[in-house]
Amino acid sequence: MHFSYDEQVERVSERLSCRTVGADKSINSLIEDAFAGLLKEPRSLPPKYFYDARGSIIFDRICDTPEYYLTRTEDALLAKFAEAVIRSTRPRYIVELGSGTARKTRHLLAACASQESSVVYAPLDVCREMLLESGETLVRDYHWLHVTALVGDYHSDLCRLPPMSGERLFIFLGSTIGNLTESDALAFLHELHAQMKPSDRLLLGVDRVKDAAILHSAYNDSMGLTAEFNRNLLRVLNRELSADFELDAYYHHACYNPKAQQIEMYLIAKAPQRVTIAAFDRSFEMHEGDAIQTEISRKFTYRAIDRLLRMGGFQTEQHFEADDDYFSLILARPSMKV
Repeated sequence: MHFSYDEQVERVSERLSCRTVGADKSINSLIEDAFAGLLKEPRSLPPKYFYDARGSIIFDRICDTPEYYLTRTEDALLAKFAEAVIRSTRPRYIVELGSGTARKTRHLLAACASQESSVVYAPLDVCREMLLESGETLVRDYHWLHVTALVGDYHSDLCRLPPMSGERLFIFLGSTIGNLTESDALAFLHELHAQMKPSDRLLLGVDRVKDAAILHSAYNDSMGLTAEFNRNLLRVLNRELSADFELDAYYHHACYNPKAQQIEMYLIAKAPQRVTIAAFDRSFEMHEGDAIQTEISRKFTYRAIDRLLRMGGFQTEQHFEADDDYFSLILARPSMKV
């Protein structure tokens, strides 16, 4: 089984290959986002830049903390319902958007193996190193599996996915949809819908509205890993854009906004600092208490996510939820009309 496109991909091993999707524009995108987000108030940056190789490792450690219920709850749902998902969709390709280390995807791959359903796994992520590391582990652990890693950004590169013959199961886990504003989430769903065939399906992980104390603990873990993960964004800016942020001059702050039903995460300056970003030769002042918003994480009622999917061009086929209603997995199909 293989992709049906003409370009050659980098062949890493017999069952692992890698392809950069579209132009390699990650640094240009970072320059543009930093220029737009840091030189005016309120300051903000997209959370996708957390996930360099170091940030991906830190996030994987966050997923193992006792406070961070999201990963273990979604993981338990996948363990329980992966067989039903694979039986229902029978995909030839599993395309994971923002795959990271693919730790939860193993439940779907195990279900494919138990049902003797051979698939190609196509993870799409911005971090090539993490893609290759996880890909090498997967092909070692699943002797039948072929992995074609796609280096790209699901925000902008969905239209550049290589053609694939057969049914595809797109998976978007971790409630990453919650990191997008309402308008950005709809734009993402519309773009994904435009790439999907009627036989394709989307498996979406969604975090649910719950007690604010539980949410606060999840984003302020006692080990300080989320704080380290948050400040890693400044390390990325220093490395990639020749900025001079002093990492220890900022502290992590995450709080729940009940009106917006979202966690909001910030880096807050402990003291005044003049920051220079050499990549675009500009400086700006950070005063004590000034904040850079680095992430939102929206939480959903079931009605809210169903509404978002319908507005984005999808219909819910199956809804799997945790016994405590903390988290949902939703299997959706593209509607005929958007």
